[in-house]
Amino acid sequence: MRLVTYRKAGASRIGALVGKHVVDLTEASAASGAPIIPPCMVGFLEMGAKGLRAAEKAIRYAENHAEFLAPFRPSSLLAPVPRPRKLLALAGNYAEHIKESYGKARAKKEMTPRVFMKPPSTTVNRPGGNVPMFKKLRFLDWEVELAIVIGRKAKYVSAKDAPKYIAGYTIVNDITERSFKIRNRTKEEPIDGFFDWLNGKWGDGFAPMGPCIVTSDEIGDPQKLDLSLTVNGKTMQDSNTSKMLYSCAELVSYISQWVTLEPGDVIATGTPHGIGKPQGIRLRAGDVVEATIQHIGTLKNKITAK
Repeated sequence: MRLVTYRKAGASRIGALVGKHVVDLTEASAASGAPIIPPCMVGFLEMGAKGLRAAEKAIRYAENHAEFLAPFRPSSLLAPVPRPRKLLALAGNYAEHIKESYGKARAKKEMTPRVFMKPPSTTVNRPGGNVPMFKKLRFLDWEVELAIVIGRKAKYVSAKDAPKYIAGYTIVNDITERSFKIRNRTKEEPIDGFFDWLNGKWGDGFAPMGPCIVTSDEIGDPQKLDLSLTVNGKTMQDSNTSKMLYSCAELVSYISQWVTLEPGDVIATGTPHGIGKPQGIRLRAGDVVEATIQHIGTLKNKITAK
């Protein structure tokens, strides 16, 4: 199932893509006699397996009642989870990205996943949305990432059981300011560099997400997906999720040991090699960035001036 959040008659709705059409899951579920699906993705995910069964029934109903099939317009898309409760992300989850950024990756047994957050209410951006350059920005960069969408409350889960808590997967482009500086400091301490890196992740619109959520049953093995990114049509990143240091299941398990994961939470799983900073290539106003992941699609966004 391919789930989207989209704009319809001025309101946010959730739908399922069926070929070149979209099914309004709220309307179709009500007409089909299934449990009524709310018009927001978090509410739908909170229904769990009951919601998925209702969506499947709604889709079957719509396929036999053409009035519930509307032409799909990509321009109507919003981020599939416009307001996740939490937007978590991984730093350094591909060895080649670690190498290009700051040195050789240590053995996995010597490390733990490096998890951080992006402000969900202001960083999440829609497919086709403009990414604004804030006033003090100096070096804007890209990061294509497979993102996990949580479907069930998860606490203290094992890696073996973690897939049961994943509703599906989408794409996040973890846009980053690599040379963050709002004002000069009179004294530098080592920890300042960490917070400059972290704060460079937090710009408004710096987490384009989409174009859809593909449910786990259709993704298959999330550790066998090609992912790539282009800037103005030129390939910058080209890799496979098999190269992750920590798998999706391991990440969900690890994070759940201290954070309660909730339906609608999103976890961006890290980026492969090919970012702009080591190459001296920065994003500029007018650049078009396209992040693609096998079985999910392409997330396209444009960089806009300050």
